[in-house]
Amino acid sequence: MQLSSFLNRFNEPETLKMAKLGRELRAKGIDVIDLSLGEPDFDTPTHIKEAAIKAIHDNWTHYTPVAGFLDLREAVCGKFKRDNDLEYKPENIVVSTGAKQSLANAVLALVDEGDEVIIPTPFWVTYSELVKIAKGKVVQIKTTTEEGFKINAQQLEAAITPKTKLFLFSSPCNPSGAVYSKEELQALASVFKKHPGIFIVSDEIYEYINYTGHHQSIAQFADIKERVVVVNGLSKGFAMTGWRLGYIAANAEVAKACEKVQGQFTSGANSITQKAAITALTNDLRPSMEMVKEFTKRRARVLEIMKEIPGIECSEPDGAFYVFPDMSAYFGKKDGEAVIANAGDLSMYLLNKAHVSSVMGDAFGDANCIRFSFANSMEKIEEGWNRIKKALAALK
Repeated sequence: MQLSSFLNRFNEPETLKMAKLGRELRAKGIDVIDLSLGEPDFDTPTHIKEAAIKAIHDNWTHYTPVAGFLDLREAVCGKFKRDNDLEYKPENIVVSTGAKQSLANAVLALVDEGDEVIIPTPFWVTYSELVKIAKGKVVQIKTTTEEGFKINAQQLEAAITPKTKLFLFSSPCNPSGAVYSKEELQALASVFKKHPGIFIVSDEIYEYINYTGHHQSIAQFADIKERVVVVNGLSKGFAMTGWRLGYIAANAEVAKACEKVQGQFTSGANSITQKAAITALTNDLRPSMEMVKEFTKRRARVLEIMKEIPGIECSEPDGAFYVFPDMSAYFGKKDGEAVIANAGDLSMYLLNKAHVSSVMGDAFGDANCIRFSFANSMEKIEEGWNRIKKALAALK
């Protein structure tokens, strides 16, 4: 069977691959603790679910506008004003079937073959693959645990060439949990001001899961705002992963381009989800903040446990719900059977030996690290890390 060569441009997401392997082990009756997936283990708040039920009874069951219902786009504009002090109009907003589609729309609308896209490492697995789909060239800026997994203005300036078209990053970051301060973003914005041909895609899906205080968006700087595409959505902050709704805010020309791309792939997002999203975005954020309080406790406990395990180096995540430790001290070790050559081997070893799923750092652009989620119950987290501790101790 001859399939399209298009499939050779990109890889299957390692996050989904590890989740699939975990499910296969569970199907065999093995108790696998999932520390791999980026999904809040909370239910969608009741008032949002009730809004969806009402939308069904009110017969909001027909095709939707490609860019989203007007009242939802107005609600998104209200959210940006309330939370970020950013002014947008409905014409600047495009609603999609998840933030992943929003990212895909933006990359496909902005990147031509041969264009360079700067991505700081570590990065969410899909960023690089979207660039490859668009036939662009990924330019990585390596960061380290010591740097808090953040780049500075000098590193950014050094990575820019005449072919640079786009800068793509997240804050809070998946997988590292790094959060850029206003001053750090200002320094980056000062570089972009000197290079007016570069667009910036700012993935802010973890905005509410922030342990440092108020979220800062790079779109706040007027000199570059017209070139910033802000990506956000409901999955993380409102525990609405299965509802599939994301959105962008961008200048009207870029928004129209993203709408055109989406029109040929999926058209408009789910009608019931859109109506529920209006309720999510316009009501108070207490349910989201209660969820963050629990994540804060889990983060503290995970960091405490990791300090008890020799050979693990980890910066404290300031946002999201992951730790991304450097595990390279275990490379070259073995337990009598398995030999750990790299992060991929170690991640598979932990799955098969400790029955704990994780995601190898290679997928995120850092071959020394492994991503562990703490979007699971405290009981499961405690048990999972106890298993990890024992499995690592068996390596000599």
